[in-house]
Amino acid sequence: MKPYIAYTLITLKLTWRDRMVVFFNYMFPMIFFFLFAYLNKAEQGGAINVVYASVLVIGILGNGFFGGGIRAVVEREQNILRRFKVAPITPAPILVSAIIVGLLNFLPSALIMFLIAHFKYGMRVPIHWLSALMLTIIATVAFRALGQIIASVANSMAESQIIIQTLYFPMMFLSGATFPISMFPDWLQIVTQFIPATHLFNGMQDILIRGKSLADVWQSAVALLLTTALGLFISMKLFRWEKGEKLKGSAKLWILAVMAPFFLVGMWQAYSKDNLTKSKEATRLLRRSRSLLIEHARLFVGDGKIIESGAVLIRDGKIAQVFPGEVPNAKDLRAEPVEGQGKTLVPGLIDGQVFLSAPGGIYEKREDFMKKDAISRPLAAYLFAGVTSVLSGGEAMDSIARESQKINRGERLGTEVSFTGPLFTTKDGPGTEGFRFLPANVREPLLAQFTRMPSSAAEAKQMVRDLKAAGVVAIKAAVLDTGYLAAIGEEARAQKLPLMVMTASSAQVLEAINAGATVILSGSATDRIPDETWKKMVEKKIAFMPLLAVREGQSGNLELLDRSLVQQIGPPDLIAATKKRMGSLGSAAAAEKLLAIPADNLRRAHGAGVQVLAGSGAGNTLVLHGAGIQRELQLWVNAGLPPHVALQAATTDAATLLGIANRTGAIRANLEATLLLVNGNPLQRIEALEEISLIIMKGERVVRGDLLNPEEN
Repeated sequence: MKPYIAYTLITLKLTWRDRMVVFFNYMFPMIFFFLFAYLNKAEQGGAINVVYASVLVIGILGNGFFGGGIRAVVEREQNILRRFKVAPITPAPILVSAIIVGLLNFLPSALIMFLIAHFKYGMRVPIHWLSALMLTIIATVAFRALGQIIASVANSMAESQIIIQTLYFPMMFLSGATFPISMFPDWLQIVTQFIPATHLFNGMQDILIRGKSLADVWQSAVALLLTTALGLFISMKLFRWEKGEKLKGSAKLWILAVMAPFFLVGMWQAYSKDNLTKSKEATRLLRRSRSLLIEHARLFVGDGKIIESGAVLIRDGKIAQVFPGEVPNAKDLRAEPVEGQGKTLVPGLIDGQVFLSAPGGIYEKREDFMKKDAISRPLAAYLFAGVTSVLSGGEAMDSIARESQKINRGERLGTEVSFTGPLFTTKDGPGTEGFRFLPANVREPLLAQFTRMPSSAAEAKQMVRDLKAAGVVAIKAAVLDTGYLAAIGEEARAQKLPLMVMTASSAQVLEAINAGATVILSGSATDRIPDETWKKMVEKKIAFMPLLAVREGQSGNLELLDRSLVQQIGPPDLIAATKKRMGSLGSAAAAEKLLAIPADNLRRAHGAGVQVLAGSGAGNTLVLHGAGIQRELQLWVNAGLPPHVALQAATTDAATLLGIANRTGAIRANLEATLLLVNGNPLQRIEALEEISLIIMKGERVVRGDLLNPEEN
């Protein structure tokens, strides 16, 4: 043990006299630290965590390759090691002490950078700070050991420089430490998974940004520990005391051997793509951590309150504070200012009824209905239009849930989805119309996915329980002639799930009320719903979702596809094919006629005090995914409802229906910063909801131009 301690102390003293050691351990990382902090505006949010992780990786690489690799070659070429050869010492103390000295030199640098990050840029102490420290130690030792192998196989300073730079620069530029991996082409993203520094950077990001522990990044930690063991073993086997001792060129292949653990990890990651997903998630978290101050805007709070001029501070993806009246200085709050003068800030819109499995138009070819992006594109289109949550009603959940999970994880950007699950109906009943003309071998599997047809009250209740277990937020049913609707309503209440019932006449509305409906969908398009029915709905606190946009679309009025926002969002081939196939079947006059009774029912429902909820029914004829809810609200205002009532129905009240009002749907401190900034005043002119200035999703400024481009989102 004495040789180890003695040589460590001697080496430590010598390194502090070496300007190169000081430069690569302290000056070099600091240059990157302040540069990255400036470029990423680190003072405005969680970007400082990424800056710190990036510079930590760069520092560890420099310490290992330049500190460990070059120094040992210098000592051999200057015959320093030759002097130790005659002493009773083996290579082990020399190699081990070099690693320990490298660690002792680097840790103060890491601590100094953290203190600057904490006090100057507001970086918080990591939840698992001990895990961050342990990973730093493990990585520093591992790359120092890798540097020792380079020193062992290099025959000269020139050779060591070539080997080091061949390894150092790819690791620095391709690990994510300098450029996000997500910006690389797919093939290069796969290549990065075989680079040791990538796993170090990913592990450090997981700990600093995502709050993970060392146990959660065990693959990276184990690979680094194996690198240390292999590096020391190989370095001892190849150790040379004198510069005259030469190794064959094939000896350099030992460097590849020490990277074997990362080859195995890389093979797994190339298959699972787990790290690539994490990289996208980390990038999303970074974007959501920025601090913004939306100032001088009109605020529609969502609960009926309106602030004519105020500001909203967004920090770490949430609304940190709402300032009515006088606006604070953004610089004092370490936030990026967003000017809202002449604009209105509202909660992200919520569409309470969509059918994602149908496009809302008619494609030329049948296979176009099954496009690869048939679900992902509509979800991106909704967010493009400022719709941040939707309720998928009466359709299969599996394929939609897969896309929804990617959005929830932050892997991609799109609107959030909640589900009612399949529609409760009967054979040849509502919801089955589109399947009637399909071959039996195709029709039956589809009906099994999109509908539930109970044959008894007990089976109906079990189906409700199964859907609850599957994660639905409500149950959707048509008025059944089998008498099972009451059983569905009873079990829905037991499971604390809203029951949304589709109706087509005033008589069916009454049936739905008696069966325990929570929300009436559509109401009646053919007759006037009596005042007594509205009174019953008020007494039983039953809400009404009129779906006027669906009724308007049934008119065949192709002018609906010429709205500016629809043109921006709708797939051009779908719009063109729909116009071609439908020709001149409808008109604005036909739409007005079809809307007369439904609009009157809505107006009277609101007048009677019935709670009204907004849903577009997108996916139905001429209601394309994305901008349907804006059109629905326009129809409400045309029917005579005040704009603020319509807007609240598509924000706070809809959030309550979906069970997400505890985190979104209003402009209030501690809620998610999911907001829509529009030009003008939608409380005076509801059409202003289509004139979008800015969309913020959980604190992230949405780049709308990237949403509909799969390669960018």
